[in-house]
Amino acid sequence: MKKLTYPFSEDDVRSLRAGDVVELSGRIYTGRDRLHKYIADGGAFPVDFKDGALYHCGPVCVPTGKGEEEWRVVAAGPTTSVRENPYEPDFIARSGVRVIIGKGGMDERTLKALAEHGAVYVQAVGGAGALYASSIKRVAGVSLLDKFGAAEAVWHFDVENFRGVVAMDSHGHSLFDDVRARLQENC
Repeated sequence: MKKLTYPFSEDDVRSLRAGDVVELSGRIYTGRDRLHKYIADGGAFPVDFKDGALYHCGPVCVPTGKGEEEWRVVAAGPTTSVRENPYEPDFIARSGVRVIIGKGGMDERTLKALAEHGAVYVQAVGGAGALYASSIKRVAGVSLLDKFGAAEAVWHFDVENFRGVVAMDSHGHSLFDDVRARLQENC
């Protein structure tokens, strides 16, 4: 188990290899289709992603009733990352993000951007939204809620021991290539 704490340094991220189990603690931000398109179309980054983590997730967050800005996360499972393939290489290059979290993998262009800029893609478990929500200790804020709606907004989560598997590393290795090769050998 490799433990990383925000801000995620390039050296720490480059030390990871495809297949490593990681535990992230500190700040992560959510971002899905609308955020990626918004940035690609010239919108300003709503938060500073440098040395941070981007989680492809549309969480279920409900107000606690304790204050106007206080939320409780009910579910925070990963969404399918492949939809972000057209945007991700540029997002990585422009934002300085170090960790991208999602499910289902990404393409060769994204893998090259991860290697060039010192970032990794971490596979989260689909269907484990309640489990991941339990790793979120606080909702520190939300950006673009009025513009994008709750599922597409950029949520600012403080997490503790958020687990995943490095599926694509900064050395050009991908677990998905291994799976494809094994399938081809056995079919």
